[in-house]
Amino acid sequence: MSEPSFLPCHPDEHHQCIDQALERAIQLCRDRGVRLTEIRRRVLELIWQSHKPRGAYDLLEELSKEGHNSAPPTVYRALDFLLEQGLIHRIASLNAFIGCNQPDEHHRSGFLICRQCGHTLELNLDSLGQAVHQEADRCQFEINHLLVEASGLCAACRNGEEAVHPAPVNTGD
Repeated sequence: MSEPSFLPCHPDEHHQCIDQALERAIQLCRDRGVRLTEIRRRVLELIWQSHKPRGAYDLLEELSKEGHNSAPPTVYRALDFLLEQGLIHRIASLNAFIGCNQPDEHHRSGFLICRQCGHTLELNLDSLGQAVHQEADRCQFEINHLLVEASGLCAACRNGEEAVHPAPVNTGD
């Protein structure tokens, strides 16, 4: 298994983490000729506010507080766009979304999810995915979707320490 493709940023540097993710998203959308509307951008920014998956209704509530259209289709359309562009991942076991650390590269991701603090770490699992596909081919099985999510405890929670994961950031848009 490869090294984590993402290591959590320090809380003092989390603004940079968000800014880099948004800059990459803007550039990728420009390069692909697709439009990153203000609402799509804001949903992406809300998702990146912490390294914990965010549910659609959580995002909807936040947008509503900010005076944006609070209809569920608005958020779901934004999420669908961000998923199609590879800017976010859906964490199926939590029915929630998290920012993608490598949106400009095709990759197979897996996730380590702390069941205590909720911190989620994205892993690049290309080699594991290849092995699973080889075994499926051997069994004449066609895989449509491969998803790897592991639940457990992060090092901080395991050691009874306060997790040093970034807290949500209010960017004040």
